[in-house]
Amino acid sequence: MGTFQIEGGHSLKGEIHPQGAKNEALQILCAVLLTPDEVVIENIPDIRDVNKLITILGNLGVKIQKLGKGKYAFKSDDINLGYLESELFKQEGSSLRGSIMIVGPLLARFGKGYIPRPGGDKIGRRRLDTHFEGFIKLGATFRYNKEERFYGVDAPDGLAGTYMLLDQASVTGTANIVMAAVLAKGTTTIYNAACEPYLQQLCKMLNSMGAKISGVGSNLLTIEGVESLGGCNHRVLPDMIEIGSWIGLAAMTRSEITIKNVSWENLGLIPDTFRKLGIALEKKGDDIYIPAQDSYEIQGYIDGSTLTVADAPWPGFTPDLLSIVLVVCTQAKGNVLIHQKMFESRLFFVDKLIDMGARIILCDPHRATVMGHNFESQLKATTMVSPDIRAGISLLIAALSAKGTSTIHNIEQIDRGYENIDERLRAIGAKITRID
Repeated sequence: MGTFQIEGGHSLKGEIHPQGAKNEALQILCAVLLTPDEVVIENIPDIRDVNKLITILGNLGVKIQKLGKGKYAFKSDDINLGYLESELFKQEGSSLRGSIMIVGPLLARFGKGYIPRPGGDKIGRRRLDTHFEGFIKLGATFRYNKEERFYGVDAPDGLAGTYMLLDQASVTGTANIVMAAVLAKGTTTIYNAACEPYLQQLCKMLNSMGAKISGVGSNLLTIEGVESLGGCNHRVLPDMIEIGSWIGLAAMTRSEITIKNVSWENLGLIPDTFRKLGIALEKKGDDIYIPAQDSYEIQGYIDGSTLTVADAPWPGFTPDLLSIVLVVCTQAKGNVLIHQKMFESRLFFVDKLIDMGARIILCDPHRATVMGHNFESQLKATTMVSPDIRAGISLLIAALSAKGTSTIHNIEQIDRGYENIDERLRAIGAKITRID
């Protein structure tokens, strides 16, 4: 396992450019399987999870050409479906949760798709029922090999459009079903569809390839099936989770940071949520400017009660930033209740923050009360292990604000979602060293 050593307590200063969005990249990379024509994608982040998916696509027979930093051309004109039943695929597919999204495109174009039970973050149960129930409603036959934990769907006669009401607004589930439905016969209507900006980007990309998707940006999508799709050029949005991470970093280290080219119109509640924590941030063109602040005070509700920050499906506050918010609140003035509704076990990293001196009461697996120090007491350095991507970056932010030198093990989890994070942090003054 790799390790970071972080000398905390230093303020940072400078500009930082957000990487391409991990969660969008995983979707749109799978979409290249829908056409034999060339698809060019820009702003792909150079991170572990995305690179794993690119490797899987290459093993499937996709011709991949790197055209520059973050820019690739993909051509899926000679797909090797035999790879789906290989031991190599069982190993590679199970290590990446995003690999589930190759099933929809393969099912639509070739009439079958297989996937081993995928991995990813250890944040509780994340069932796949929404994906497969959608495929079944489109006419596919489902099968599951319990011994090998291997899922499959078959539709040798093609898929047929239908109406479906999703049991949950799953982002990857919606993406998978949309990619299957674009080549189905007839019209598919998806109600309670996810509508995150990254899902909107996928729909816009598919429409540019010749798909007919309406209702983009809403929770009611209508898809008129087409016979085939062509190539396109597509640019990935900046990563909103990384942008939120840098806002939290600036506040915790009392630093002056400018986050460049953030695509403000796609940030939703993120800026206002951080403002409710008392963090000053300004819109400068398409940049976010965060001035150095000696303190920030949490706003209560208008009746004086304690602020609750909770996650919700888009356009609610994204669950991926609740860990960041929790860490930021450890040095705020005031109290807050963090309510993680959408995932289990995602708050279990707070024991390390408590070891560092944070005042947190873990009420249950979904709720934590944070009583901020208002910088009257600095967090203390410690040794910790990154349990998942978002907890990992939260612990890193805590370490950068703490007194002394901290050690974070299992940084591969952080590398899954953040590109060259140590180099980019050093560029704005952070004292961080990577030890392999």
